[in-house]
Amino acid sequence: MQDHPDHHDAELLLRLYDVRREEKLRSAREWYLREYHVESAEDHFLKYPYGAKENAFFRMVVSYWDMAASIVNQGLIKEEFFFENTTEFWVVWAKVKHVAPDIRERRKNPHLWKNLDELAGRYEAWMKKRAPEALGVLRQQIMNPPAKS
Repeated sequence: MQDHPDHHDAELLLRLYDVRREEKLRSAREWYLREYHVESAEDHFLKYPYGAKENAFFRMVVSYWDMAASIVNQGLIKEEFFFENTTEFWVVWAKVKHVAPDIRERRKNPHLWKNLDELAGRYEAWMKKRAPEALGVLRQQIMNPPAKS
């Protein structure tokens, strides 16, 4: 098995980026990155109940990135190559990580978003070696967005 990415890795990564350009997913991603902020699982379900557009957006974004993480976790895209080309999966996980255990319990599914969880952990270790302060700065920006005027 080769250590460096090949054209298959590049093709699959480009395909993932192409899917991200789909209009509805683009809208969902924009909403999630700008608007999704919850304190708890209870807060999540109150703000974004089943049937609400925002609930669909949430599920679309988190499931997309969990699927992409699964592709990386299964070795179909070289991990470092993926890490070099995107941070969004980590941002998505950082915004939901604190409520994931409770949502997993409510859904009786301990494996919910595990691909995203595992890949984000490895990304943090990778970034710690490359740019130790970068994720702290990004985490601060994500968790403390500027006030709306």
